[in-house]
Amino acid sequence: MNEQIETLQRIKNNGIDLLMEFGPKVLSATVIMVIGFLVARWIGKVFLRAVRPLKFDTTLQTLLARIIRIIVLLVFLLMALQNLGVQLLPLIAGLGVAGAGIALAMQGVLGNLVAGLTIIFTRPFRVGEYVSMQGVEGRVEVVTLFSTKLSHADRSIVIVPNRKIVGEILHNYGTLRQLSLSVLVAYGTNISQAMQVVQAVLGANTRVLKDPAPAVGIANLKDVAIEIAIKPWTQVADAGAAGPEIYNDLLESFRAAGIQIYTPATRVVAA
Repeated sequence: MNEQIETLQRIKNNGIDLLMEFGPKVLSATVIMVIGFLVARWIGKVFLRAVRPLKFDTTLQTLLARIIRIIVLLVFLLMALQNLGVQLLPLIAGLGVAGAGIALAMQGVLGNLVAGLTIIFTRPFRVGEYVSMQGVEGRVEVVTLFSTKLSHADRSIVIVPNRKIVGEILHNYGTLRQLSLSVLVAYGTNISQAMQVVQAVLGANTRVLKDPAPAVGIANLKDVAIEIAIKPWTQVADAGAAGPEIYNDLLESFRAAGIQIYTPATRVVAA
């Protein structure tokens, strides 16, 4: 019983000694890290306010702000470790060895990271532009260090790993889309009148842009009908809805003008 009491007393005394020796250091290191976190966040906000008038790319601004925050935090972390009495050189050497093993185990993640940096600095596309790549397409919503988020026309979200983008064929539509529409009219149609009707329909549609101007003309002389190509420009967000609206207005306007749209029945009547 006496031995147990003596053991507990030694543990208590050792605990008090450790607390007296390292308690203030741990407390001060914690305070240093809290201050470092607040300073890093403040510096990041100041940096973003400073570069906003320069109109840098949003993704690049965010990346640089994060890098600055990380650097500031690392400086305060080194200060905290030094305050605890940690030998930094052996620690750095150990982290280097561990980092090599982690790098081998996370090749895919590091590949995405390198590709993300490449995308951010070379800027093959920007947030808000419509792109097509790797069999998927959509509006660029967010570009991070590891992946790119696209919003599809059906309101779904597509996440593409950055390493799947760099070095591959990419189609960047920008912020505009050109629709490729067409209509078939019988050979007896007054083409000038049909063109005027098409232009009037396009001009009345609020989704169709005036600049660049829509392209309208004869695309093909088929065996049974004349194909009129209709290629208006719209904003990316309006591309899905503009086509059906234009076709609906064309149908009503052609009927009102007495212009006959070609159908198989039209060929029978003409014969």
